[in-house]
Amino acid sequence: MKLINNNKYHLLNLIGWILYVLFTLTFAKVSYGVFAVEKWNSEQINAFYYSIIEGVLCGFLGFILSYVILFYYERLINFSKLETKKITVLIGIFIVVQVVYHLCLWPMLAIPQDYYYGITERYAEMIFIMKLANVPFFFVAFLVWFFIVSAIRVFEYLNQVKINRLELESTLKESQLNALKGQINPHFMFNSLNNIRGLILENPEKSREMITRLSEMLRYSLTKNDVNAISIEEEIEVVDNFIAISKIQFEERLSFVKEIQPETLKMQIPPMVIQLLVENAVKHGIANIKQGGIIELKTSIFDDNLVIEVTNSGKLVIDKNSTLLGLQNIKERISLLYGEKASFNLEEIDDTVRATIKLPIS
Repeated sequence: MKLINNNKYHLLNLIGWILYVLFTLTFAKVSYGVFAVEKWNSEQINAFYYSIIEGVLCGFLGFILSYVILFYYERLINFSKLETKKITVLIGIFIVVQVVYHLCLWPMLAIPQDYYYGITERYAEMIFIMKLANVPFFFVAFLVWFFIVSAIRVFEYLNQVKINRLELESTLKESQLNALKGQINPHFMFNSLNNIRGLILENPEKSREMITRLSEMLRYSLTKNDVNAISIEEEIEVVDNFIAISKIQFEERLSFVKEIQPETLKMQIPPMVIQLLVENAVKHGIANIKQGGIIELKTSIFDDNLVIEVTNSGKLVIDKNSTLLGLQNIKERISLLYGEKASFNLEEIDDTVRATIKLPIS
């Protein structure tokens, strides 16, 4: 919001101008001229009243003309794109305002001067000297105001930059998540359809069962594609379907064991994360072992973290032709959603490969 449209700013600006002049120029004059004598006479009293009126008038005029500078300041200065030409114009306006200030101020002060001092040669000369002495004072006063306004505008600009950056990061994060979600469905279909193709002629009954399981998985992926979190309980349902499909192909070569802590069933996780880990274990683990192997799925709570572990028989050997799409998808999604609070680790332990995900509970 521009300061020129802010009523609160204008009120504080008016009060600030008057108090600034009263506590600097007026106080100095009163302390040296009036309080310097033990007993006030009519001349000291008149000087006191005049000094107060002078301070109020100077402050009020400063407030009025600062509005002019502010008007052009907010029209010319854009911190995202500062232009030398516009800065030069603003400096010129600032100097012109100083001239206008004194041209307006001196006639204004002539009225209280005439009332309290009278127009005498002695006082006229003294007051003229005081007017000239006040020129640098009011120049500094406008500089102080200018720096305060600039500080406010810079603070607002930096705050807006921060807000825009956060909005941009949020939009980018959402776009990246949507793109990553879009990678999941083709990944499912590619592997599953290959399995179906290999069974259609060999075993039509099993191929029909696989198609049924696949349809359940696709329905799940379609209904969950627009959400960033689901319960572990829901995720395990799709995992069971995937294991059922894989067992049709691998038969007795594939064993699946679950150790799910009951308190973790309702916890929220990104959709398809466990399923992708299990799918990776089947494709790069069990499929490469002639005698087959075991896949174990465990969920637990440790140090305020939800821990998901998928362990499979085999070696941690990455095929040079593998795109690692599933694992990369998991890493990027949990990074976007949880930042550094989450972690993903893949390691080989005693002829088994263990994938571990840790997600913050709170």
